[in-house]
This record gives sequence, structure tokens and C-alpha cells, in this order.
Amino acid sequence: MTPNAHSPRPLVVFADDWGRHPSSCQHLVRRLLPRREVVWVNTIGTRPLRLDLGTLRRIAGKLRQWGHADAGPADTGPSPRVVAPKMLPSFKGVWRGVNRRLLVRGLRGTFDALSQAPVVVTTLPLTADLVGRLPAHRWVYYCVDDFSVWPGYDGATMLAMERDLVPKVDAVVAVSDTLVSHVAALGKPAHLLTHGVDLAHWQATPGPVPACLGGLEPPFVVFWGVIDKRLDLAFVRHLTANLARGTVVLVGPREDPDAALVDGPHLALRPALPFADLPALAAAASVLVMPYIDAPVTRAMQPLKLKEYLASGKPAVVRDLPSTRPWADAADLAATPEGFTAAVNLRLTTGLPDAQRVARRRLHDEGWDAKATQFERWLDGHAGA
Repeated sequence: MTPNAHSPRPLVVFADDWGRHPSSCQHLVRRLLPRREVVWVNTIGTRPLRLDLGTLRRIAGKLRQWGHADAGPADTGPSPRVVAPKMLPSFKGVWRGVNRRLLVRGLRGTFDALSQAPVVVTTLPLTADLVGRLPAHRWVYYCVDDFSVWPGYDGATMLAMERDLVPKVDAVVAVSDTLVSHVAALGKPAHLLTHGVDLAHWQATPGPVPACLGGLEPPFVVFWGVIDKRLDLAFVRHLTANLARGTVVLVGPREDPDAALVDGPHLALRPALPFADLPALAAAASVLVMPYIDAPVTRAMQPLKLKEYLASGKPAVVRDLPSTRPWADAADLAATPEGFTAAVNLRLTTGLPDAQRVARRRLHDEGWDAKATQFERWLDGHAGA
């Protein structure tokens, strides 16, 4: 294909599996699909292998992807071309070099077939050894989390590869002030781009009450997201032991959560729901909660669900963290289990206060369309935009 001098360069994106979770990168790229060619590269993380059902399902999914040229789950919206190169689930020691060779060999044809040398976006440091080995115009690191402290990851390997990646890339975009500082310590300035929200999605007429709430005692105090060791067991236990009435419902995939976090009185764990069904879940809830721990991993992150909770119009009680403090006038922040429980019980009685409802009006300035426009400027090297 002959390059058009006026057409934007293609994007090649290394990230989580397309369509598996509605990540910030997927929200942004969806907005760019109408005007750019996009190749999405499904990657493998560096979690230790476990012989459990979740791991076996992930392995089976990867094997299915590797059996197809274009791999990925069915998607109802506009989708990029999805590829799933063969790679090992570890980058530790000698496996790092093996993966470098596998990825360069597996992706060379994809890059060569593009109309122009692409802008490459990577959300994971695992691409550190690909810079300079694949024909790219620019490399941009979209720093969404501090994976060196992420539960279950090989933190030492992730940090080592991030230290190698950051000096090589042309630009860094980070989702929180904590991550901007983290990247600066690695020798690179970063642009700050906090997460957006799709107000139309969250404020549309909801569907029927999700079946996962069937048989549970209302009112519902709901969390959705990955159920892992970032959840504060003390907060959840105190809440369920002192809940005035109803059920705390944790909805999402389980990724090695604390063993003591099990179904019990006033507590129910349910599988993940499709993103399209989450507004109905929010509508059925009386209070939405984020009982995260206060630790390096949560101080660095920018939870997508924060603005989604606020957009739903429901009361939100969240852990006091750097990412939640800018919205302290729009939600209830708590630093202790006792304060968290008290706030939940209060909102079960009062609903959303008028002052918080008014404070949430500034969500209109947080749409994904505007975020994607800014993101694209930085991708193309318009640093002053």
C-alpha cells in the first residue's frame, strides 16, 4: 500500500487481550479506530503459573488464539486487527531472550505489511527488548500501573524491564501523578492523562436486574472489578459484620484473593459481568464501594470504576487514596474500616447528597472522546498540545 502523507500512521498496541476487560487503553483506542489503522497485540503477563481452573482457562484461551491469524473474543463495537504472537508466560532469566526472538519473528510480517512505519503503544514493560528490533516510527509507553508491586506478578522482572524500556521510548503517558513521579525516577518526563468516562453508557436506561443478585437480601452494596489482594480484608470484614441490612456483593474475576475473603453472612462473590451489563448492576445497587488497601500498588493506580461509580448517580464510598482525593466532594472517602462502614450505613439511609450530585457535574469534562484526542496528539509527537 502506498503511504499517504496526510493519513495518520498506523498504531500497533501491546496490551491486555482485546475485549477481555474494558481497560483504559481499549477505551482510548476505540475512539481512534474510525480514523486510524490499528493492530492490537494480545500479550501474556508474568504471573506465576498455577494449576487452578482460572490458569487452565487462560492457557486454553491462548492456545485457541495462537491457532488463528486474527485472534480475540467476539466484539460488538468497532475492533482493531487482533494478533496473538506466541510467547512464553515468563520473561525471567533466559526466557527473556527466548521471548524476544519469538516476538520479533512472530511480528515482523505484521509490521512489514503496514502502509507506514507505525506508532507503537505499549502498556507493559515486556516490550523493552523490541524497541529498535521492529520497524516503528515512534514508541510510546502508556504507563497504567506499577506492575513491580502488582499482586501475583514477577515484580523484579517487571521493574527491570521497565528500567530498560523507559529510556528507549519517545514519550510516556501516565495515568496518575504517582506514576508520573515513578517514571521521572526512571529518567523520563511523562504526560498525565487521567481516565475518562462514557456518561451516555452510565446514564442510559438500565436493563433488568442482573441475575447474579437473585436470592440475595437487598439493599445491595456493590463492588465490581478484579477480586484480588488489593481488596482490604479488614474493610470488607468490618462492613459485613456491621452492615445495618442487605448484602455486600463483590462482582468480578477472582485472581488469587485473600483466602479469608469467602462467602459469608452479608457477603456474596459473583462472577464478572459484561461491561454492557454494569449500568444495570449499578442501578440495582444502593451504594457502590471500593474497599482497597492503602499500599504502593493502589497509590499508583487510577481506578476506572471511580468515575463510573460517580456517573451512575449512586452513592459511592471509597478508600482514601491519591486517585480518589480529587473527587472527595463527590463521594465519601474513608481511611479506616470503621469510617468506611459508617459511611456505607449512612448512605444506605440518606442516598446521594445534593452537594455530591452537584460536584459530579464536572464529569462532563472527563469524557473518553476528549481524552483520546489528547492521547493521539502525544502519540504523534505533538508534545505541546
